[in-house]
Amino acid sequence: MALLRMITAGESHGPGLTCVLEGLPAGLELDREAINRDMARRQLGHGRGGRMKIEQDTAEPTAGVRHGRTLGSPVALSVVNRDYANWEERMNPWPVAAALEEVHLPRPGHADLAGLKKYGFSDVRDVLERASARETAARVAGGALCKAFLRALGVEVVSHVRQIGAVTAPDYPEPLALEAFAEVDSSPVRCLDAGASRAMVEHIDAQRKANESLGGVFEVRAYGLVTGLGSHVSWEERLDGRLAGALCSIQAVKGVNLGEGFELAGKPGSQAHDEIFHSEQRGFYRETNHAGGLEGGMTNGETLIAGAAMKPLPTLTKPLRSVDIATLEPAQALRERTDSCTVPAAGVVGEAMVAFVLADAYRRKFGGDHIEDVRGALAAYRARIR
Repeated sequence: MALLRMITAGESHGPGLTCVLEGLPAGLELDREAINRDMARRQLGHGRGGRMKIEQDTAEPTAGVRHGRTLGSPVALSVVNRDYANWEERMNPWPVAAALEEVHLPRPGHADLAGLKKYGFSDVRDVLERASARETAARVAGGALCKAFLRALGVEVVSHVRQIGAVTAPDYPEPLALEAFAEVDSSPVRCLDAGASRAMVEHIDAQRKANESLGGVFEVRAYGLVTGLGSHVSWEERLDGRLAGALCSIQAVKGVNLGEGFELAGKPGSQAHDEIFHSEQRGFYRETNHAGGLEGGMTNGETLIAGAAMKPLPTLTKPLRSVDIATLEPAQALRERTDSCTVPAAGVVGEAMVAFVLADAYRRKFGGDHIEDVRGALAAYRARIR
């Protein structure tokens, strides 16, 4: 049984980030521009801070790729932190001569205090550097390879922003076609509705002037999925749970909905489920997609829809109350350079995590040492379930 595994390493202001992706088949053709396009998309969005003016992220393969094709061995991707030049003393992997002041002001809503207690540190920086959402640059690099694998099988993964703070985009007529996402990145907040996009930008500006940060909701969709990924036979194989876990692993995400999610709890059964039809031309099909393409822990052939709710960022320009861990005296939380809103970027990270889970599901189901083996197994399966 083939399994896909992704691990990242690196700190926010350290020398760089690394992603290792193990389990891709050999012969998968990679597009350098497509990978680095996703890296740049993670840096998009109105409300980003000064760090994005420093970093120009690219992902460079250092193992597992030769002449643009995967070898079947683990792929390693390196992302350089340009800002490390400004942090070399503070974040050098080796001891430095300079006496460095420790950070003792944990931020409410961040990993700072819990991490200090768990690992026995005295310096908040030993926690916050790895807990930082900068780590997601490595995930997007690995996710770009997962998207390349899925694309080779006819699957496209996209995202958009549905809400920022108090501003919500209108409901879109379903089914929402893949073509609707062609220009989503041209919106400063990656929202499909022009009016909502303008309102979101204004809301971010107003809250930033008030020293506030904002969260919101992004949605990821996957088009072209085959029926039967995942399984009902074991709780750990249910794709619903794996997707929810992957999305909740993104920093600041506090809730996930699949399909209509929490809205379904308030509907009667007759309005909550997707009736089944059949025709000679289409085979089995649905006229609605309340379930978001998932039933019984498996894909059902409809578009997969997964949304995630992101809390406001915990680093504020006007810090919240905290306690100095050295003196135990009241103090203001750490204040560092920060973004005021990263929901548009989080959607791109969401794409990467959904793509990873789906790519793993295809590897589990269809195996194959070479990409053509995977395509052949998928074609045979499609013929059987037609």
